[in-house]
Amino acid sequence: MNRVRCLLAATVLLLLTACGGGSGTRTALSQGQDFDLRYAENLRLTDYDGYSVAAVRNPWDTLKTLHTYVLIDADLPLPQGLPAEATIVRTPLKQAVVYSSVHCSLLEQLHALQAIAGVCDLNYIKLQSIHDGCSEGRITDCGNGMEPDMERLIELHPDALLLSPFENSAGYGSVEKLGVPLIECADYMETSALGRAEWMLFYGRLFHREAEADSLFRVVETRYLQLCELAAQAPSAPSIFCELRYGSTWYVPGGRSTTGRLLGDAHAQYVFADDGHSGSVPLSFEAVFDAAGEAEVWTFKYHRAADMTYADLSRDYAGYAAFKAYRSRKVYGCNTAKVAYYEEAPFRPDYLMSDYIQILHPELGDLGGLRYFSALR
Repeated sequence: MNRVRCLLAATVLLLLTACGGGSGTRTALSQGQDFDLRYAENLRLTDYDGYSVAAVRNPWDTLKTLHTYVLIDADLPLPQGLPAEATIVRTPLKQAVVYSSVHCSLLEQLHALQAIAGVCDLNYIKLQSIHDGCSEGRITDCGNGMEPDMERLIELHPDALLLSPFENSAGYGSVEKLGVPLIECADYMETSALGRAEWMLFYGRLFHREAEADSLFRVVETRYLQLCELAAQAPSAPSIFCELRYGSTWYVPGGRSTTGRLLGDAHAQYVFADDGHSGSVPLSFEAVFDAAGEAEVWTFKYHRAADMTYADLSRDYAGYAAFKAYRSRKVYGCNTAKVAYYEEAPFRPDYLMSDYIQILHPELGDLGGLRYFSALR
């Protein structure tokens, strides 16, 4: 413990010294040019002369700002007059610690994998490139994301930590004492699929992968909108509900969540579409059955060595067999032990939209087969 404290103190001193050096005499501009974000509600990017400001809105209190970042090239002096509350982020990041599998996957797509110096929750990361990096010593396994290994983090000297904020959290514990930027990845709280995907433009700037991020987002946006137009041609909008019961609680996507909105874009009647939440909503089995007992289609995610069957489903909980979707054999499961749903879908909603159109509207033609879901047997 004493070693950790000493390393922590030394790291903070080093970082403070580095941040103070080379401040120069440049002055921050009072006026900037807002970058055109068309879908993201919780992110604002503003470009100034030589730097950018990223403002992250608090998703749980939208009148407040969750975090403000000043992104400035590591080779440039710091301007005077920057916002006092802002976190300075020197770009490009070269020694980042990434907490989530989805952001590791995005960085791989942006050709910025070499900038990942450490990860948390390695057991939940399915990317072979990350596991290879850990095995070869190029990437450090920093342990549990809730309580990361502080000694490893300190020895790593990261230039930023990418982590997800949560409502009513008590902060990030010891990692806040490291003195390194905490990039709060609130993209998962967006209320549209393209809104979440658009956050890749922010992440691209952190790693000087702006061109790659812009190119990828254009592909995602174009394909997603094309699929929306296709879905609108369907003659009907089948009713649908999602997920499974865990313990005594059934967490369903809120009506304003990315999943809830995507189902609407896929020309479906999501049974909880009128719900106003943008995250998951905890409900009892009875509440879900009241709303979805007669729904036509049921989709859910699970994690098992073998694909789930209807027999498995009813063995897990007898009440499942009472749903119309179960009786009519319109249930589709996504086995996350076998497919890269969590790694891909958040920033490739076009892939997920394709799946839902094929499930809901098979009459619209072949879209190449299901990527994530499969019909239960």
